[in-house]
Amino acid sequence: MSPVPVGGPALFIGTDTAYVALVRPELDPAEPDVRHAAEQAGVTPEEFAGPGDVWAVMVEAEGGGDGFELPGVRDSEPADFAGRLRAELAAAGAPGSTPAPFTVDGGAVLRLEATPVGPAAYAFTAHVTPPDDGTSSALTVETGPVDTAGLLADLDAFLGSLAS
Repeated sequence: MSPVPVGGPALFIGTDTAYVALVRPELDPAEPDVRHAAEQAGVTPEEFAGPGDVWAVMVEAEGGGDGFELPGVRDSEPADFAGRLRAELAAAGAPGSTPAPFTVDGGAVLRLEATPVGPAAYAFTAHVTPPDDGTSSALTVETGPVDTAGLLADLDAFLGSLAS
């Protein structure tokens, strides 16, 4: 379940109050708020909405949120990360297997450590490093338990949205 609607492909890992998300927001030029913001900016709604092809990382923890864009990231990179996370979760839930901790490395920006919480859930520690802009610092987000079956369904939906 996505805590924040973004209008494009989105993968939220965590809970409503502590999560990390990979999103590719899309603005609809027909939306009244977008039209109003475009008017205020002195551009057309289509210019204001842009192409909707820039990925971003969003985080929420302890009542505060942050986020940053990932210029130059192609759809294949978030898809690869999601595919590796899905494979780890599926292996942990295979018949006869015991859930075990694992790590999925998303490159310089995101590393996700998973710790089993009972037989059907994981808690995640996300290590997020914004691109070097001289002011942002690394963040760590610790989620509460996340239902494995629900996250697998979210991963399938996310990967499906990228494939279409």
